[in-house]
Amino acid sequence: MRVLLIGLGDIARKAYLPVLYTRPDLEIHLATRDQAVLDEVGSRFRVAHRYNSATQALATTTFDAAFVHAATTAHAELVRLLLEQNVPTFVDKPLADNLGDAEALVELAMDRGTPLAVGFNRRFAPDYVALRGVDASLIVMEKHRDRQPDVARRVVYDDFIHVVDTLLFLAPAPIRRRVIETHVVDGLLHAITLMLAGDGFSAIGTMHRDSGLGEERLDVIGGGARHTVLNLADRIEARAMKNVHRRGDWIPVGRQRGFEAMCDDFLHAAGQRRPVDAASILATHEICEAIVRHSETA
Repeated sequence: MRVLLIGLGDIARKAYLPVLYTRPDLEIHLATRDQAVLDEVGSRFRVAHRYNSATQALATTTFDAAFVHAATTAHAELVRLLLEQNVPTFVDKPLADNLGDAEALVELAMDRGTPLAVGFNRRFAPDYVALRGVDASLIVMEKHRDRQPDVARRVVYDDFIHVVDTLLFLAPAPIRRRVIETHVVDGLLHAITLMLAGDGFSAIGTMHRDSGLGEERLDVIGGGARHTVLNLADRIEARAMKNVHRRGDWIPVGRQRGFEAMCDDFLHAAGQRRPVDAASILATHEICEAIVRHSETA
């Protein structure tokens, strides 16, 4: 498969390229406007095919799939460009930084019959996947940052979106009720609490942007057990007594955090021209938009 990577920031270099460049079935092509970055990354991963823009790449050759890792503000334009040429497209979350653009892109992908996926790696992280379907009446996910209050749209769509999507992924039944609380100081979002509830369960997501510590914790509780995952690395099982399991020293981070399985799933979808999971993509972005609106009126 001929695969184009657009945007070569930290996430592309740390999470995606280490997974993709080892696959012998892929011919990797790189595109970014930053020539120094293009040369450095191309040399490090031994990629000969390099372009200064997605437009130049698409004018030069055809692609079986594309990964978009550019800045969030550029997602909508780049994804639309790719979908209009029927290139199966994976975009690092979010699909767009507003619900209207996300809806338009999903509609375009469906009209074209072109696979479209969003990078929610926690749906593929093995310790999170193992908790889907367990007997759970309470799900709590915390994702905190240290000294990083910011404008609401950036906080929600670039970071808290993982919490939203994970709660939806793990929810054992349809969502019937939703409560949102936000704490805004001088125009900057400091804290978010989201509660989703349905028949027999509640799911709570929290984020504080000035917590004194950057961490992620997931608790799934019910059926006489508490399952905990800390920072996608440590797993704690409690049934009267506590058992702690750590990620093995030789397990690659990309596998533990779900990037290997996520890339495999998308590339398989691209090859099979799998239909877009529109409901899943839009449900997450709709809640994000509702949180932003709440913060703007709080």
